[in-house]
Amino acid sequence: MKIVPSILAADYLRLGEQVADAERGGAQRFHIDVMDGAFVPNYSLGIPIVEAMRRGTKLPLEVHLMIERPERYTESFIKAGGDLLILHQEATPQLHRAVQQVQAMGKAVGVGLNPGTPLNTIEDMVEDLDLLLLMTVNPGFGGQKFISSVLSKLQRARALLRERAPACELEVDGGVDMTTGPLAVAAGADVLVAGTCVFTHPGGPGAGVRALREACAQGTPSTL
Repeated sequence: MKIVPSILAADYLRLGEQVADAERGGAQRFHIDVMDGAFVPNYSLGIPIVEAMRRGTKLPLEVHLMIERPERYTESFIKAGGDLLILHQEATPQLHRAVQQVQAMGKAVGVGLNPGTPLNTIEDMVEDLDLLLLMTVNPGFGGQKFISSVLSKLQRARALLRERAPACELEVDGGVDMTTGPLAVAAGADVLVAGTCVFTHPGGPGAGVRALREACAQGTPSTL
């Protein structure tokens, strides 16, 4: 099980320090949310942040493109330092072509599904993916409440990947904390994106990563 801190929740005045702390705490890569104000109702981050993160850490960077027609910018984000690009099924009419575009540049690629997007919209592509991301909030803002109804979709996604793409990682993003993280892992997730619970932890981001890992190792809580 991998924990991937989302820098959307970081203190940007102390970004380098917090990234280093999270890395010492056991983070396996970092998640960078890119929002265009069109696909989602918010603006965030961009190429300069990816470039800065690339200078600040040797860990892989996953770039979550919550933007319309992401294929227009995949090359730019790869050149900036992205190692894994996550494209949204809902954001482009030519998803397969966009996936191939990333692969042609020698980088890993994932596809994200919003909470209301059926799993079957991606079934015919899972063999081509390195990662399948299920959003457990409606994308656009950090600090939202985990949508527990996505857990059943997560279980079905795990069964699908087990059958057709066992090497593909299954990631969840949104509202992940010490309570919801174990639920997601029990339902089949092997990668947790965590922002607020990591970067606002009283002991710092490294302690946040360790606390989330320990919570997941202890098993599923009885209630959400």
